[in-house]
This record gives sequence, structure tokens and C-alpha cells, in this order.
Amino acid sequence: MYRSTGLGKSELVAEVVAVKRQGDYLIMEMQTTEPVRWKIRGGLSRADFKQLLKSILKLSIMSFFLNPAGWFRKAAHPGDF
Repeated sequence: MYRSTGLGKSELVAEVVAVKRQGDYLIMEMQTTEPVRWKIRGGLSRADFKQLLKSILKLSIMSFFLNPAGWFRKAAHPGDF
């Protein structure tokens, strides 16, 4: 689920299609399914990836990944984000 400030409070439902390397970037490709069908690509540089890893290593985030009970249940909507 994604939100765009250009679309107001509209939510875009999307799935990750691929992650691939292109030069010095990792490119993540997503396909939205609702309310429109768009192909979205995002680039991640090494500096971005370093920041992402730092963020993931925080205890509050690690507990999200390490909670096996959460792997099998449907995710609750996060509300307004």
C-alpha cells in the first residue's frame, strides 16, 4: 500500500514485481492494482541502502520481522500514514 501526496488521501494498492541491479542502483519495480494500474519504479543508491539497513536494525523494527505469529495473519490497516 502506498500513498501519494499528489493524489490526496488516495491509497495505491501495489505488489513488488522485481528488484534488480542497474549500474550503482537497486531498482524496485511495483505494479499498482487499485485504483489505477501503474508501473512504479524506485531507485536505491548505496547511501540509501546504508540508511535503510540502519533503520531496520532498530529494535522496534527488528521485532516486526522476528515475530513469527505475524507472518501468518493478515495485516491490519495502518490507518492514516
